[in-house]
Amino acid sequence: MELLSGNEAIAQGAWEAGVRIGAAYPGTPSTETLEALAAKPGVYAEWCTNEKVAVEVALGASAAGARVLACMKHVGVNVAADPLFTAAYTGVGGGMVVLAADDPGMHSSQDEQDSRYYAQAAHIPCLEPADSTEALRFARDAYALSEEFDVPFMLRSTVRISHTRTPVEPGSRVEAEARPYEKDPSKWVMMPAYARPRRLAQLERIERLRQWADECPYNVVEEGSAEVGVVCSGAAYQYVKEALPDASVLKLGAVWPLPEGLLRRFAGMVDALYVADEASSYLSDAVRACGIAVAEPPCGPLPAAGELTPGALRKAFGRPLPEAAPAAPDVPARPPALCAGCPHRVVFKELSRLRAIVTGDIGCYTLGALPPLAAMDTCVDMGASVSMAHGFELALGEGEGRPVVAVIGDSTFAHSGLSSLISTVYNQGTGTVCVLDNRTTAMTGRQGNPFNGVTLQQRPSRELDLEGILGALGIEDVRTVDPNDMTAVRAALKEATAARDRLSVLVFRSPCILLERKRETPFWVTASCTGCGVCATLGCPAISLDAATGCSRIDPEACVGCGQCAPYCRFGAIEHQGA
Repeated sequence: MELLSGNEAIAQGAWEAGVRIGAAYPGTPSTETLEALAAKPGVYAEWCTNEKVAVEVALGASAAGARVLACMKHVGVNVAADPLFTAAYTGVGGGMVVLAADDPGMHSSQDEQDSRYYAQAAHIPCLEPADSTEALRFARDAYALSEEFDVPFMLRSTVRISHTRTPVEPGSRVEAEARPYEKDPSKWVMMPAYARPRRLAQLERIERLRQWADECPYNVVEEGSAEVGVVCSGAAYQYVKEALPDASVLKLGAVWPLPEGLLRRFAGMVDALYVADEASSYLSDAVRACGIAVAEPPCGPLPAAGELTPGALRKAFGRPLPEAAPAAPDVPARPPALCAGCPHRVVFKELSRLRAIVTGDIGCYTLGALPPLAAMDTCVDMGASVSMAHGFELALGEGEGRPVVAVIGDSTFAHSGLSSLISTVYNQGTGTVCVLDNRTTAMTGRQGNPFNGVTLQQRPSRELDLEGILGALGIEDVRTVDPNDMTAVRAALKEATAARDRLSVLVFRSPCILLERKRETPFWVTASCTGCGVCATLGCPAISLDAATGCSRIDPEACVGCGQCAPYCRFGAIEHQGA
């Protein structure tokens, strides 16, 4: 017996099923799945530039006969949708499973999204585990099912299942029999003449899947009081069992297609049937679509946004709420902030001073939008910073006095920023693009990417030449700048943004402070401090203002000795300790 997170359990189940190849782009809450798989023997695993590429790599390996796993978070499914929908036509060679890890509550995401809608729209069967034991079992079983029905299977998880550890019984690996590739354009070449028959094959498969769903062992009825019956899946099942322990429950492990016959039988067992959804109406809408009446909770609806909780269920069903211990009154607020010594901080500070319109992107540098830096105007999706900056330039023209600057990280630039930049260059766009190259994919745990050349399993690789690629695109103004040098950052941004008739790309290169975790001699504030507070506008967590004196202070335990703050003090009051 071992305690495994849902992510680790999925990796274990895939490994036990004989998976040979894994492909992913890191994204919370899915990241640890491929990392866990990569650590197991007999497996090749890689970080891809984006989720679309990961699914295509997986589909190619599947066509060649290997069992494969592709992993992504929910917004990554958007990126991967193109090959995913067509893979539902082609089918598979070796079994193929796609993990979609959703994030109700948006702990690490820009939106809430239910990936089960993708399974429904693409007609790809979807399994949803309620704990790590089911995560292992469903992942392991999905490969044989994928090969039986000739279709990729989606495994949908949510943040609590992905990251919560529960007991599992790991098994041993069973090597899957090789399925040799045979040339078959009618299956793998999706031009209209071949795709039309595959569509008919898909429709026939859907009927077989509906019959399977009604009998599959992953959908379980737990009989309780006939007064209340609740249909639920995944993490919501755990909340239902805690909040409504006496209710009858239909726990769905297969969430597309739904088991219509079982749902009707369950509805006939209870006086009123309810559905426990989380940040989505997918399940309640799907049950209603089966012609089954769904009752509203007697004391008000469940929350339409954010994570479901046992408390929300108790409130909706009029059950008593347990008393909560009051929060300690002296616990200080701890808003999210860039790390002490983060190489992005000075860039954002200088962009704020320029009053630039800053189109941002997905990464830890998104925190540059928060006070006191407050330097970012937009953040939508991976790669959008470059495209949106071009849109701003087109709309504003010469009438806007403020410069428009796109900010994007090195990994995100490889993910989809490069294609956006190519479009801008092709259409003679102008403006300034800042590539914040901190030598890693920092936000998801410091994974490798093409611009640092670090692979998932530490295989020999190559570090792509970022400046060389930019030059090859025909961008004439490409400069590499040390982001820790305030004077250099200020000069580079001032010059680039002043040239409104050309496209400038500034590469701010310095390693993430967490890569090497170096600590230099900390700085301190001398008696020369006047309390002007300029240093505090950097948003460094090591700097604070003393409530009694109004002067700044630097926490020696938090300070990493980067010295970014010292050039901002006009009074020379920030010095190295011992200087």
